[in-house]
Amino acid sequence: MESEITELLNSLHLKGIASAIKEELARADREASTPAEVILRLLQEESRHRREQSLNYRLKQAKIPWSWSLETFPFPRQPGVNQGQIRSLAGLAFLQRAENIVFIGQPGTGKTGLAISLLRQALLGQYRGRFCNAQELMDILYASLADRSTSQTLKQLAGYDLLVIDELGYLTLKPEQANAFFKLLDLRYGRRSTIITTNLDFPEWYDIFQRKPLVDALLDRLRHQCVTIRINGPSLRGLSA
Repeated sequence: MESEITELLNSLHLKGIASAIKEELARADREASTPAEVILRLLQEESRHRREQSLNYRLKQAKIPWSWSLETFPFPRQPGVNQGQIRSLAGLAFLQRAENIVFIGQPGTGKTGLAISLLRQALLGQYRGRFCNAQELMDILYASLADRSTSQTLKQLAGYDLLVIDELGYLTLKPEQANAFFKLLDLRYGRRSTIITTNLDFPEWYDIFQRKPLVDALLDRLRHQCVTIRINGPSLRGLSA
């Protein structure tokens, strides 16, 4: 009968219960558990399993390149970061308000690590997110123009609860890429949160995109509901995540 039950559970994709039922049946014999107690424990195990599988899927889809987290970020080594402010942001209220975050600082100061840490917190909070290097994002948008999939690509990127755009700096951009990037942020404006890390302060963005009206509109949307964090501190290069 046990093998038949396991087979039925697998066919119904109740993998959490299937992995726990043998132990739970043995426990029921030892402790004289009621049927209701056994059922409750099995359902709790199935729920835990599904949450774990869902988190693993979100982590895979997010394409996080490094294992930074709030627990591993070296706050004591970076006096340029207000740990209290970051911990507050990790409460994820900014996602509910569709606020943006921009980290500005020199290379190696921890901008990417903080962005990844907040993205990981969002994933743990059952939000959907995605990490993108800025140049790679621009290349994805440009490639979508060639195969006429821009609308689909923008819709997908605009749908993430949190989008991290890392290392927005002196990029090599074509006008079409700049237009698509503006369209993406326009689609996310007021609906979804975006985190951008950059070593350039806002006035220098005009040098990237080369078109003042576009940058004016871009910054107007990005900064309307935005937390700007300028990191003036030492480089963390060489520290383990």
